[in-house]
Amino acid sequence: MVKILVVEDDASLNRLVCRLLSDNGYQPCRCENAKEAFDAMEREPFELIITDVMMPGMDGFEFADAIRRQDKEIPILFMTALDDMTSKRKGFRIGIDDYMVKPIELDELLLRVEALLRRAGIASSKRLCVGNFVMDSEERTAYLDGEEVPMTVREFDILHKLLSYPKKTFTRAQLMDEFWGYETESDSRTVDVYITRLRNKFKSCAAFEIVTVHGLGYKAVLHEDGK
Repeated sequence: MVKILVVEDDASLNRLVCRLLSDNGYQPCRCENAKEAFDAMEREPFELIITDVMMPGMDGFEFADAIRRQDKEIPILFMTALDDMTSKRKGFRIGIDDYMVKPIELDELLLRVEALLRRAGIASSKRLCVGNFVMDSEERTAYLDGEEVPMTVREFDILHKLLSYPKKTFTRAQLMDEFWGYETESDSRTVDVYITRLRNKFKSCAAFEIVTVHGLGYKAVLHEDGK
């Protein structure tokens, strides 16, 4: 499920936007200021950020600039009452991807979210296709050359995450937090065991490979030519 970070100090608007996203199949995370947002981003990865500009403490411009110094790819959408060209120009120069002026039309917000995710290559489809390999997140089934490949829920989730963001490195800690939870007593090396299982199951698949990023974690690399 696509995770979206919503940073807005107006609690009622924040709840409204998060309810809209949740009702449309996304997984929103509510934050009311930049500090809360940074804390949330340390706990888990997000696919898109929706943020206000005028917030207590660090404002949206500073927040977006800090994000861009760390991540050049994640889509950022400003949702603000600032309707002047100077603010818009400043936002886009920092590196944001879209700009909406309050009051927000919710249907339009949803369309813009879908467009940003589409441009970022993050499919909202239930089916993820990589060459001759297909994953159906609704049925939780995987097929290689049309033949179903038995997978545990955790194996499926880990591989789906990696293939959803090819070339993006996920640390063992990130994968542990997302798929085992913060309270788990398992060691982070447990992730290595699951990666080994996945590699063994798909060693004959030429469409992708799971690469070890030494000192960091793992990433999926796609082979468009199937070689």
